[in-house]
Amino acid sequence: MNLFKVNFQELYERHVCRHSQYGINVIHIVAVLGIYLALAGIIRCLGGSEWLLLGIILTHLVIIALNVPVRVLLGNALFMALLFTIVLILPKPETWLQSLLWLAVYVVAIPLLYRLQAWSHKVYNVERDMTEFNKKYKKGFVLFVLLSIYELPILLNYLVFDKNNWPAWLRRARSETPPAQSSATPAVEEVLTK
Repeated sequence: MNLFKVNFQELYERHVCRHSQYGINVIHIVAVLGIYLALAGIIRCLGGSEWLLLGIILTHLVIIALNVPVRVLLGNALFMALLFTIVLILPKPETWLQSLLWLAVYVVAIPLLYRLQAWSHKVYNVERDMTEFNKKYKKGFVLFVLLSIYELPILLNYLVFDKNNWPAWLRRARSETPPAQSSATPAVEEVLTK
């Protein structure tokens, strides 16, 4: 596994083996947003500037730009812009005590949000065979880092672009829609079609 040369489609297909239900992807993207906000909050509490956060975001975008489709990159950039805007709107701690309290909140929030993701696997438990993927993507630190970098693009790809994997109640039924019935008589309809 190489963090900078990734077969995004293969990584995405691996993801869909364990995350093929819409609800689990929604829970995961909410948790990812919360974790990213907590990490940004930690940076701010420790005196890091918005420029540092912007640098981290841009670095992330450059890394994934090498491996994801343009539409996924643009979706990711919009998500990160939203995240950055939220961070700028949130009040910055003004005293060391406020910083310490917020730091504690952020540090506790990260494992709780991670547990939320783990819990969602108990509720949404449909899985496909991952034997082939497990041969290539061995559990461990490298896979953890790889998925940390690519989890947001994978989730956005599912939630925004992969409507074929959405539940039927969310998909647009273009092909299932019957043709419009004309109220015109056959003679009028013949004139209209010419």
